[in-house]
Parts: sequence; C-alpha cells; structure tokens
Amino acid sequence: MAERTAGYAAAIYELATAEGDLPRVEAELASIARSIDASADLRSTLTDPALPLERKRAVIDDLLGSRASRTTITAINMVAGLNRFGELGEIARHLSVRSAASVGKKLAEVRSAVELDAATVQRLAAALEKQTGSAVEVRTVVDPSIMGGIVTRVGDTVIDGSVRSQLDSLRQALRNQ
Repeated sequence: MAERTAGYAAAIYELATAEGDLPRVEAELASIARSIDASADLRSTLTDPALPLERKRAVIDDLLGSRASRTTITAINMVAGLNRFGELGEIARHLSVRSAASVGKKLAEVRSAVELDAATVQRLAAALEKQTGSAVEVRTVVDPSIMGGIVTRVGDTVIDGSVRSQLDSLRQALRNQ
C-alpha cells in the first residue's frame, strides 16, 4: 500500500508543481484528510465502494465548493475515481514528505493538543535538526486526543511525549505490580 499511496502522491506532486500550487494543495489535502478522518459518517460515505462515483463527487463538491483550489479538487476527484479515500491521509503524508524532500528537508509532523506558537516550533525544529542530523520542515497538527505534550514523527521514527502515552505507561506499570 505504501508504494501505491506514494505513487498517487507523486502524481499529485507533479500536477501541483506544474500548476505552481504545491503549498496550497499540500495544505488543503492534509486538511481534507483530517476532516474525513474526524467524521465517521463522511468517511463511511466516501469509502463505500457501492456508492456511485457521481454521488461521491457531489459530496466532495458540497464539502469543498469553491473553497479549495482547482488543483486540489482535481486531485480529490482522482482519489475518488480510484476509490482510495481510505488512503487519503497517507497520500497527503507522502505528498508532504516529497515536498519537503524537494527542498532538501525531512518532514517532521508534530501533533499537540493545542496550537504551538512560532517560538516553540522553531526550538523544536532546531532540536529535531540536531537529533536527525538534517534540516527538517516542521508541520504542526492540533490533535485534542493527545491531551497534552507532543507526538513527533520524522520518517519512520516516532517520539511520543504525550500525556496520553505517559498515562498509558503508568496504567500498565500499575497493572503489572
């Protein structure tokens, strides 16, 4: 699946680059993927293989209207036509990784319960660059399920400093005693 989603992301990257719209498409796809993940009804509708493509496109049109770029809508329609909405989050992640790599950086996705201020993001980027030995592009995502702290992903490495993870570890330790 990773190869397939990377291939779709590569096609979207080429399209968005050719249109001069890469940053916007990248941000919009990530936002749309998070919206689909957050809504069970929307996710089940768009991933239902029995639902006709025309109906899915109507849902997309209602959802996005004129708020997304023409390039993003083209990319979303491609994903719909391939019946791959279940993979949109991975496609968006691969697109972000490819975009960061095109400028010589690694993508660092940072999830936190609240929006991080610019100074915190800069300190985090410096620490991640020191740890990874390469330049990083930090993308922040607000994820209330984290409760507190942050979860950072750089490539295949995940650094989980979330309160949720610490509470789970504490809970497990108490059960083992």
